[in-house]
Amino acid sequence: MIKVEHLSKKFGDLVVLRDITIEIRKGEVISIIGPSGTGKSTFLRCLNLLDRPSSGSIYIDGIDILDPKADVPKVRQKMNMVFQSFNLFSHLTSLENLTIGQTKLLGMSKKDAKHKSMELLKLVGLAEKADSFPDELSGGQKQRVAIARCLAMDPEIILFDEPTSALDPTMVSEVLSVIRRLAKDGMTMAIVTHEMDFARDVSNRVLYMDEGLIYEEGTPQQIFENPQKERTMAFINRIRSLNYHISSPDYDLYALNAEIEIFCEKQILPRKTRHNVLLLVEEMLQIYNPFLHSTILDMKLAYSEKKESLELVFENTGEAINPLDKKRLPDELGLRIINNLAESIIYQREDNKNRLTLMMRL
Repeated sequence: MIKVEHLSKKFGDLVVLRDITIEIRKGEVISIIGPSGTGKSTFLRCLNLLDRPSSGSIYIDGIDILDPKADVPKVRQKMNMVFQSFNLFSHLTSLENLTIGQTKLLGMSKKDAKHKSMELLKLVGLAEKADSFPDELSGGQKQRVAIARCLAMDPEIILFDEPTSALDPTMVSEVLSVIRRLAKDGMTMAIVTHEMDFARDVSNRVLYMDEGLIYEEGTPQQIFENPQKERTMAFINRIRSLNYHISSPDYDLYALNAEIEIFCEKQILPRKTRHNVLLLVEEMLQIYNPFLHSTILDMKLAYSEKKESLELVFENTGEAINPLDKKRLPDELGLRIINNLAESIIYQREDNKNRLTLMMRL
């Protein structure tokens, strides 16, 4: 139903979208996720020609909407958009917000438009608010009226641009429930959202966008449970990390500890967790110290908000040696401390690198 080929968009020298190619089939629900500022909303606006692409092509039901001869208003009747800021006419009631487009653009009689509008307000649970003005509605109610207004134009495709981002958290579920119902009814939808559980539940496919690209796509199960690319993994698990490079046994332990403290404070980790991380790092570096004369050690501390866990990773090149091998340790006290602090310890040898991963629960 929607076919996009090599779509790019620039604002001056700023490249927002880079060579996007994607197809969306009839009845498919696509969720578009990713960090802020990566081009998700711009992608939707290009589909609807609210922003004109810099290059590429967009086909809606086989019609090239970038062709100068294309009847863009007619195409837009097939593809409507719901914005995060509602965009209701403040001087019109809920009912009038729905009927105005039907009478002026679709040529319906006022009686038929009113009847259809009341049915749509019932669909979104707001028939009793038909005579209310937008400033008499809550944020969630305004967004439901905006969805009903969109449906009043009989679209075949609906684009949702972060439909819940302007809402109080208590109002999010009422809007998402309406979108879920549309999905069950077979409406073709592309939804930019930060609601991960909703995207997992409602989508046929999920697109993860980063730096203006569709960085990874797949089924909700694949993207949320088994992402294949590093940035997708970090985003899905909401991982934040600290990387430290140790190239000599004379490294500055005080500077390293200070960075770890700052990192833990930014993640609002419990004081006990901070203490345990510092202790674990210190014990590990004492064990690695003999190796630092001949190898470079890369340390990464990663916090996963979703899993409520910390991952401490040490990597070094050279001979295949597990530094926690009991046969190589001068005493077992340090190893006992490490085993008490780490929930799991995994040693791997890949590409001439030794990798030691220690997991901690908060």
